[in-house]
Amino acid sequence: MEYIKINENGIHIVFGITEKRQLKLLHFSKNEFCEDDLCKVGPDCKAEDQARREQFIDEAFQLVQVSLSGYNRPYEKHGNKHIVTAPGYLLTYVGMEDGINKIGRRLVITQEDREVTHVRVETVMQFYNGTSVVRMWNKATNTGQETQCLEYLSSFCYTGIEKEGDLNSDAKMKLRVPYNGWQKEMSIKEYTFGDVGLAQTQPGVYQRTSQVFEVTNTGNWSSKKYLPLGYIENTQAHTSLFWQIEHNGSWHYEIGDQNTHFYLCVSGPTEVQSHWFKNLSPGGAFTSVPVAVGVTDDSFEKAVGELTKYRRLIRRPNKDNENLPVIFNDYMNCLFGDPTTEKELPLIDAAAECGCEYYVIDAGWYAPGEWWDSVGEWQECRERFPNGIKEVTDYIRSKGMVPGVWLELEVMGINCEKAKKAPDDWFFVRHGRRVFDRSRYQLDFRNPAVISHVNEVIDRVVNEYGVGYIKMDYNIEPGIGTEIGAESVGQGMLEHEKAYLAWLDDVFARYPNLVIENCSSGGLRIDYALLSRYSIQSTSDQEDYRNYATIAANAGVGVTPEQAAVWSYPQRAGDKEEVIYNMINALLVRVHQSGHLAELSAERMELVKEGVACYKNLRADIKRAVPFYPLDVTDNEDLWACGGLQTEDKAYLAVWKRQMEGKNNDRRLRAGTVCSETTLSIPLGSLPFAKEGLRVFCLYPEREPVSFSLENDVLSVTFEKPVMARLFVIERK
Repeated sequence: MEYIKINENGIHIVFGITEKRQLKLLHFSKNEFCEDDLCKVGPDCKAEDQARREQFIDEAFQLVQVSLSGYNRPYEKHGNKHIVTAPGYLLTYVGMEDGINKIGRRLVITQEDREVTHVRVETVMQFYNGTSVVRMWNKATNTGQETQCLEYLSSFCYTGIEKEGDLNSDAKMKLRVPYNGWQKEMSIKEYTFGDVGLAQTQPGVYQRTSQVFEVTNTGNWSSKKYLPLGYIENTQAHTSLFWQIEHNGSWHYEIGDQNTHFYLCVSGPTEVQSHWFKNLSPGGAFTSVPVAVGVTDDSFEKAVGELTKYRRLIRRPNKDNENLPVIFNDYMNCLFGDPTTEKELPLIDAAAECGCEYYVIDAGWYAPGEWWDSVGEWQECRERFPNGIKEVTDYIRSKGMVPGVWLELEVMGINCEKAKKAPDDWFFVRHGRRVFDRSRYQLDFRNPAVISHVNEVIDRVVNEYGVGYIKMDYNIEPGIGTEIGAESVGQGMLEHEKAYLAWLDDVFARYPNLVIENCSSGGLRIDYALLSRYSIQSTSDQEDYRNYATIAANAGVGVTPEQAAVWSYPQRAGDKEEVIYNMINALLVRVHQSGHLAELSAERMELVKEGVACYKNLRADIKRAVPFYPLDVTDNEDLWACGGLQTEDKAYLAVWKRQMEGKNNDRRLRAGTVCSETTLSIPLGSLPFAKEGLRVFCLYPEREPVSFSLENDVLSVTFEKPVMARLFVIERK
């Protein structure tokens, strides 16, 4: 076999070209390639074992899985696995272009099936200088004379994810699944392969099962159940493989077994999971959704750090992520969608007094009373704002803040007059009828009339109402797609999602300094198709500040810290510790201040002011730091929560305690961690500057003392009250 070896940014990639001129992806790791790891078929390699080994390599290790309708799959496959695809197994190697562009090395690999389907597949691998992540996608082109129906196209496929090291997978392989959900965002769970049905029942012996571990999203809420990413580690080889699907809709990844190995396949929509297929006429082409794939040590923290660096590289340059302004929003535990001029003015004064730099009027400004099912025209409501909303936005600017408003442009309520008059092709349609969800219709952004409508709204709120910030919400799930103008409903969905991204690009081209927040009932569209464009992401609609600690601590898994908006909403009838806890939830990400600030006591108001001032002093570090998990990520059931950020010479660490009814307050953290009902010990020796000696300060609040000590690189904190939080800074001694 002829080898092509790539070593770029710490990523070791090995391709093999067989005698049949078929290309195999044999290795993708931070470690160098060891040929003996391939297709282990028994303790004593006999001649027949070697023959079987060559057979296994011949049948598997495809770089691309591509499935067209109506073609046989001669190799064995059980269940719904996206392997042994046709013509995936027929592709032969044509060539590779290897070049350098301004962001890094770029490979373009071409394969073709010249005999049966006449499909050409180009694989693009874009490396990024400064991080061990490569962005990949595949383009399938029909070079034949007959129309072909595409049912599946992978973005990344790698067989042998467990092959490094001589232990079986049960003993060395772990995976992490980032669960997500409304008010339960950023919940990370760890499993062995056996936990998810992938036990290696007889090591070293050929096994093949129908079992496949699937993580799938179907619909327009890209992260309603999972974040679109995954992580696998090999504790024996001390390696990890992680990936991020950069798509704002349906996506799928699976882990299964094939020919003594385990494989990973990652893609956008599929026919089996998401009702998607695409007809390719002669000359027609389809490009898969991009996927970022990276390698590092067997450390989830390091993997998240590499993703953080990569996400910053692919993001639209913008002032918002450079300056990290403090935002006040009147919704959460405050006006809750019932704004008026009378209610806003004292809040504006209080927000300005606290040092906020943006002020956002959330939902309700466009309609009197109950407005849920009538939204869609986005005209100011004179019952709420007798002198017009511009009176309020002008007042916001007079206080030194930039005004903002809430919009939900992708929907129209069923009682919206404009929706009643619009033709059906403005909306998603299935089975000949408009698609409903929660008394709203889904607009179809492929329609030029829809684009004209939403552009009119954007132009009006910016140019007439004086808005510089838009909270762009999205509160429905329209399902599998639309049948209008598409071969499959899944393809209709995909085309709409691409049209939405193109519309966003146009908006930012027209208004480069406009800040638009990505909100979808909180964090139900946390994906880097959208977040490479939007500068800020709502992380949750969580209404209990104590539960928000998990989301705040783990936010960096899904989004860069400077894009992760976290609510701080002091209660009307709380105490000082409640205010401190609320502020610390937001101080290491983006502050979304809310709550009835004008009604707080003077001492509690001073804690808000101190928190905002503290944030302004550290935000220059936030935009360059990476996540720090000295006790691993936080679970919703943990009594203690802990998470932070680290730079090359400093770290910030938030520590929370929440003794709550209904929580598993007896749960202990990972083995070796010392914790009790009042005291937690946190090892800091993993910090890159720890060997030079450490010192620790309580950064916020300054005048509410708490007991803590540092000994042998272990920080011990004592919280006597049931619910407390503090923010520490750790520096070189």
